[in-house]
Amino acid sequence: MIQIYNTTEEINTQAAALFVASAQKAIAEKGKFTAVLTGGSSPAGIYKLLASDDYKTKIDWSKVFIFWGDERWVPLNDDLSNAKMSYATLLSHVPIPAENIFEMYATGVTPEDFAITYEKSIRKVLGDEGRFDLILLGMGDDGHTASLFPGQAVLEEQTKWVSAYYLEPQKMHRITLTAPLINKAEKIVVIAFGEKKAPALKEVTTGSYNPATYPMQLIKPLSGELLFLIDKSAAGTN
Repeated sequence: MIQIYNTTEEINTQAAALFVASAQKAIAEKGKFTAVLTGGSSPAGIYKLLASDDYKTKIDWSKVFIFWGDERWVPLNDDLSNAKMSYATLLSHVPIPAENIFEMYATGVTPEDFAITYEKSIRKVLGDEGRFDLILLGMGDDGHTASLFPGQAVLEEQTKWVSAYYLEPQKMHRITLTAPLINKAEKIVVIAFGEKKAPALKEVTTGSYNPATYPMQLIKPLSGELLFLIDKSAAGTN
């Protein structure tokens, strides 16, 4: 489903409301809420809303478990770190237990080895079903999502839940949830705004199936809901 909004602020408000509703529902039904955060600049406004009094008081943060969809393999205090941004805008401002937060980075290990460790952490919280309550995703101008970039071998992954690899165009290691795991989620919310997203978004949603070029096309929930929250510029209607 695609929902089109006039402004980024409207997208942020809707996304924050969905986060709260998903958290309340999961905690009421299962006693915990498992969420995957996205990085980059797009979700900052959403996280700041969730950290505000109007939103954060509606969630029992002691029962929230936070993971990430992907991460650049950089220290947590690096400006490129998705976790650093998430702490600055949200996690440092809500009463969530530290042990409920699973950063996608560790010192003294290879990214490939840590991918195995991260999958074990997910299985410990979610069990072998691997079904997150909510996954937030962004989409790049090239149609990538998480660290599922065009033309990379990770797009073919069928068994691993988490994968790490060296992304040659960026000259850095990335670690990411894989499409098979993402597609298990109960709800996947994709945030995209700005006219630079429009060409890829059109191909992703209405073009022929070509996930090697537009990896977002791999995101097809097994039984959950996929929701795009976009603005008119990304929709190509501005």
